[in-house]
Amino acid sequence: MSTISGQYVGALRTQATHLKSQNTIVTDAPPDNNGKGEAFSPTDLVCAALSSCMMTLMGMLAERENINLEGLRSEVVKVMASNPRKIAEIQITFAHPNLVATEVQRKKLKQAALTCPVALSLSDSVKQVIAFDW
Repeated sequence: MSTISGQYVGALRTQATHLKSQNTIVTDAPPDNNGKGEAFSPTDLVCAALSSCMMTLMGMLAERENINLEGLRSEVVKVMASNPRKIAEIQITFAHPNLVATEVQRKKLKQAALTCPVALSLSDSVKQVIAFDW
């Protein structure tokens, strides 16, 4: 059973619909690849998915450990390779300046992030540089 329906809508844009919720995402090719860059590119979504997956796994751990993770933020940098054109590196910095957690809990949070399903699904050729600022 599908969970997502996709459609090419023209002008290097696609639309994906999450079937259960009917939420949609529009993608646009980036300007350096003949697009307008007016929406996430497919490779942007890969990077966003990695960040979101990591935060979700940290959130699950935080709930079990009674850690207030609200306010956790991420900054993501995507580095593209040109030949072949692909994601070469994803840099993510997570920040939560007021995190109240023990050192053991902080290590558990990092481990949860680094072992999220998206991180484990990406090819080893995609370098993941993950930093935690708390």
